[in-house]
Amino acid sequence: MSVRTVSRLGQRRQVVIPKSLCEQMGIREGDFLEVTGRRGEVVIRPKKLVDADDVLTPEEEAMVRKGMEQIRKGQYVTLEELEDALARKTLNRRRKAS
Repeated sequence: MSVRTVSRLGQRRQVVIPKSLCEQMGIREGDFLEVTGRRGEVVIRPKKLVDADDVLTPEEEAMVRKGMEQIRKGQYVTLEELEDALARKTLNRRRKAS
């Protein structure tokens, strides 16, 4: 569906995209947009900027979902508790090695 609206170019070359069009396109404040000139037209397209290194593998996504579910259920430890447990584990290894 093609939507046509008229917007005015602002003082700093800003253009207001109507709310209804943003909602239709799934564009929110802070999103990146690709702006190109093509045959006398200005074309604006939503752009997702994600580094390949920032994309989770399916296994990592499953681990994150599991962790979030555990947090919702109250199944977590604080950083202080984790550090104490790791310190005790390291101390026990040293004692066994002696």
